[in-house]
Amino acid sequence: MIDTLKQLIPEDLMDRSGSVFYSGRDAFTGMPPLYLLGLNPGGDPQSGETVRWHTNKVLCEESDNWSAYRDESWEGALPGAWGMQPRVLHLLRGLGLDPGEVPSSNIVFLRSRREGTFVGDLKKWAEACWPFHRRVIEELNVRAVLCFGKIAGGWVRNQLGANELVGQFIEDNDRRWKSTAFRNSDEITVVVATHPSIADWSSPVTDPSELVRQAIHG
Repeated sequence: MIDTLKQLIPEDLMDRSGSVFYSGRDAFTGMPPLYLLGLNPGGDPQSGETVRWHTNKVLCEESDNWSAYRDESWEGALPGAWGMQPRVLHLLRGLGLDPGEVPSSNIVFLRSRREGTFVGDLKKWAEACWPFHRRVIEELNVRAVLCFGKIAGGWVRNQLGANELVGQFIEDNDRRWKSTAFRNSDEITVVVATHPSIADWSSPVTDPSELVRQAIHG
């Protein structure tokens, strides 16, 4: 499956800074209950760390049970210890899921420090990358998609026609940020969660895990 997906990566993105696969071969087999999607890879663009380079690294060098959230060193920190990595791992651990068996990617494969510093037409590239994500959802029979933040969540909801509100989680603090879950006519649920780069999912008052659990189990 993962080799087929590689063919769906837009060729004009292959030699630009970015990445596609945030998990390895094991994650893109069988019928995983959850698909993780951010907006686009973070960090400053690096000329040598292209989509082609990173894809070949994941497919040819990393173990089949590999996860960028657990096994990759970000910003020189220990693997799994930087930024939102431990927060994503906390959520997956609470759901009883192996990070190396959960398909993970980003809506757009190009890298930027933040969404506001993205160079180019974000919508254009989201449309170009969507056939990849559609194939993942269809071929793996994904029933729940967990999106990091409102921009990613809004895009996926629109693509899947997920308009029925079926759940929400409101943080138990002063800011009261909300995570929501929407279902489409094919019974696929899109969870639009607070972004783990900002919200600490490992804290009980800001942890959307139960909302994701309900999405997975219906």
